[in-house]
Amino acid sequence: MSRIHLIGGEKGGVGKSVVARLLAQYWIDGGARWTAFDTDLSHGALLRYYAGYAEPLDVGRLEELDRIMEAACGEDVSVLVDLAAQTARDVHNWAEAGGVLDLAAELGINIYFWHVMDDGKDSVNLLANLIGRYGEKGRYVVVLNRGRGDDFGMFHESPAKRRATELGASVIELKALHNPTMQRIDRLDKSFWAATNHAPDDAGQGLGLMERQRVKVWLRSAFGEFHHLGV
Repeated sequence: MSRIHLIGGEKGGVGKSVVARLLAQYWIDGGARWTAFDTDLSHGALLRYYAGYAEPLDVGRLEELDRIMEAACGEDVSVLVDLAAQTARDVHNWAEAGGVLDLAAELGINIYFWHVMDDGKDSVNLLANLIGRYGEKGRYVVVLNRGRGDDFGMFHESPAKRRATELGASVIELKALHNPTMQRIDRLDKSFWAATNHAPDDAGQGLGLMERQRVKVWLRSAFGEFHHLGV
């Protein structure tokens, strides 16, 4: 059974692309069969760090979005879609116009809506909108990104969480990585594997011993969450 993982959250800056990159690295390390689409055509993270696996996708064109379903047909495969900020409207229109969730059920394809959150009210409201739209037809993974907030009390006390729980949503936490280390990885244009396996070169380009160790610990935590989900 193939799976489509739509990594969203709608807001910019909540860490959607970091989650997509983590899933990509998790599947690479585990030898999984997967493919990816990046909807950020200007500076997409998957296209930048995992170019051998990802293709660009223009959400403004229905025929482009159709490629997601086509990629999931046939052999068992995971399809990763990194949704840029403010792409939800196009994705919702595509899903509704084509009866995508009904078709996926007929074909035995599971579609997962990943909602990556900071600790603000907007993220809670956007989650409520998402589950209100798809209800029992959807499968949901809520990611509380500690790199974008440390007090998720508003989420835990919200009707959105209660409804998500009723619908069987999974809730995971993504620990924060030391921000200067993440910035250094991004400046070096390295995948997470490369960041943890290459010491600094003669020009000092690379992560130091303890930086690499912190990244490894952070990856183990995130991968443990993914393993628990069974993705």
